[in-house]
Amino acid sequence: MPRTLLICCHTPSPNMVQLADALSQGAQSADCDVIVRCQPPLQTTADDVLNADAYLLGTTENFGYMSGALKDFFDRIYYPCLEHTQGRPYALMVRAGLDGTGTITAVERIVSGLRWNAIQPPLLCQGDFQSTFVTQCEELGQLLSAGVDAGIW
Repeated sequence: MPRTLLICCHTPSPNMVQLADALSQGAQSADCDVIVRCQPPLQTTADDVLNADAYLLGTTENFGYMSGALKDFFDRIYYPCLEHTQGRPYALMVRAGLDGTGTITAVERIVSGLRWNAIQPPLLCQGDFQSTFVTQCEELGQLLSAGVDAGIW
């Protein structure tokens, strides 16, 4: 039975759309038996989270914090998923104009409460937009999808 990777990424700008697309394309190009579901945070429900085997989260840095949409997502899914998703793998991508520290810290506090396991340190796409961000997002999507398919995480 194929496993499911949920990509939940806030995309308020063309650059974030491009990065979210790269995460998805990378996950789907990994030649794996993984179902990749991409949804914006405001449309993602606790059932979506419960029915996924791994998570790829994407957010902008807003005033040194995660986007309001991703915070709303966590507010709605936290308690319904708390006892049921512990130990599941996740990865985080942050698009930051500043240093991204507050954003990363805020997300990590919440996912540590959920007891999700980071597959790697957060991908920080910092400063002016660069084409290397797209490549890094594709690689992150590939890595998470391949690891889920292989049962590594």
